[in-house]
Amino acid sequence: MLPEVATWLRRRTSAADDWPPHVLLAAKGAARISVVLPARDEEATVGAIVAAIRTDLVERVPLVDEIVVVDSRSTDRTAAVAAAAGAEVVAQDDVLPGHGRMSGKGEALWKSLAVTSGDLVVFIDADLRGFTSSYVTGLLGPLLTDPSVAYVKGCYDRPLVEGDRSVEGGGGRVTELVARPLINLHWPQLAGVMQPLGGEYAGRRALLERLPFVTGYGVELGLLLDVFQDAGLDAIAQVDLGRRVHSHQSTEALGEMSGQIMLTAWSRLERHGRMVPLEAPATALTQFRRVPDGHDARTSDVAVGERPPMAGIPGYAAARSFSPGRG
Repeated sequence: MLPEVATWLRRRTSAADDWPPHVLLAAKGAARISVVLPARDEEATVGAIVAAIRTDLVERVPLVDEIVVVDSRSTDRTAAVAAAAGAEVVAQDDVLPGHGRMSGKGEALWKSLAVTSGDLVVFIDADLRGFTSSYVTGLLGPLLTDPSVAYVKGCYDRPLVEGDRSVEGGGGRVTELVARPLINLHWPQLAGVMQPLGGEYAGRRALLERLPFVTGYGVELGLLLDVFQDAGLDAIAQVDLGRRVHSHQSTEALGEMSGQIMLTAWSRLERHGRMVPLEAPATALTQFRRVPDGHDARTSDVAVGERPPMAGIPGYAAARSFSPGRG
């Protein structure tokens, strides 16, 4: 580990318990805080997450100003459940419709900037089980108490849960097999970020709105690398949130995710001047599955879409003036 990484780990790593709500409320001042949940077919979990945030951090301690669920074309009752729990629900495709439709989690996160009013924005995945509001307070702690911190990543233990079977440390397979090796190879100063692909993180709007957003699975890696390029290592902090339990995807789906993450890393290596490519990478991923008469080949496109920085989008300021929670 580089000496500067060891120093960063000591200075910029804390635990959720270090940031009790009453301390953060005293530090909040006039800052507005938005919590955003991108959600697609998460009716089983989104309601409990929204309810916990509303009860603990809106009603009990008035820390959070708005809870916004960006519904990403759900086919179940995600929107209704989230609204009943107290969230403002926005359909992804209704936001900035003049800029077209793209798919993926990053699209929902990018569009959330246009429909929220917070100076600080907290992103929380909508598929978490056993969620507690300390996820939100933990991520807010460094931002509210240190003006030099602009971006906070959550870190946690990630068990692999399959039915009644739980393997501690078995989750986060794409992180350990793809993202961490890439980061250590090409961005060794970020080697101390424990969960670079984790879906729980927070940032200052002034930073987030000047960054591009990858629309697919590479959004977390893209943001981390762009924050590092834009603001430097010391602007990043991480908070130990304890344990994260969520739904898991198939090996095939993880392969597609890995392809998008590798392409995102490639794009940042080129854009940040860390390599000179001789040709563009291919974006077709072929995977195989055994069938009775041999093997079935399936090819998917893992090309990475991207949205430009929100600050330069015509209509962004107007959209924010009518965002949920604005009074």
